[in-house]
Amino acid sequence: QFQFVESGGGLVQPGGSLRLSCAASGFSSEDYAIGWFRQAPGKEREGVSCISRSGDTVTLADSVKGRFTISRDKAKNTAYLQMNSLKVDDTAVYYCARANTHNCALPYGWRYWGQGTQVTVSS
Repeated sequence: QFQFVESGGGLVQPGGSLRLSCAASGFSSEDYAIGWFRQAPGKEREGVSCISRSGDTVTLADSVKGRFTISRDKAKNTAYLQMNSLKVDDTAVYYCARANTHNCALPYGWRYWGQGTQVTVSS
């Protein structure tokens, strides 16, 4: 089965940090853009950040600018999301997926969604 496996979530206090991982299982993601998404309770899923095949990054959610950083290790077939200065509003299930192109600007859809990892920011 082709999918991503997300990990690294947990409970953290406001102002804290977490690093999420997104490992591809059963396929290679190196030639495609990878995106991180999140869905909070009662809200629609939103894009958080994207990294292209070449390593260019795009922040999709204004609320995370300057706090979240996406990266990837092609040798490990894994993408990461470093989250700093976490806020209560960052609480959500975080997912990653692979674009159908190498380009974050024109992904033409997303596939291989994982099960997600829960991030809870609370004091």
